[in-house]
Amino acid sequence: MTVLITIVHVMACILIVAAVLLQSGKGAETGVMIGGSSSSMFGARGASSFLAKVTVVLATLFMVTSLALSLIRQNPVGPSLLLNTPLKALPSAAPPAPPNTKSP
Repeated sequence: MTVLITIVHVMACILIVAAVLLQSGKGAETGVMIGGSSSSMFGARGASSFLAKVTVVLATLFMVTSLALSLIRQNPVGPSLLLNTPLKALPSAAPPAPPNTKSP
């Protein structure tokens, strides 16, 4: 289950990057006024609204898979190997000084 969600999560990441890079900037419409072509595969206005909707859907999918992965990781299924091992005593840095046995 975790592997499937991770695969969907990575695919959503890659597709979000592609969708954002395909979108035109805010100043791209000024080229149409000077003589550029306004026709595109999705129509004059359709590409920006279509890619904006795809970006919103992919961002929502990314957030849902992020939450799902964090919730799955928060509650692990199996026992932890580190929690079941006893701690070893650390060796002291310097041996203790011998007691002073001088008598007056």
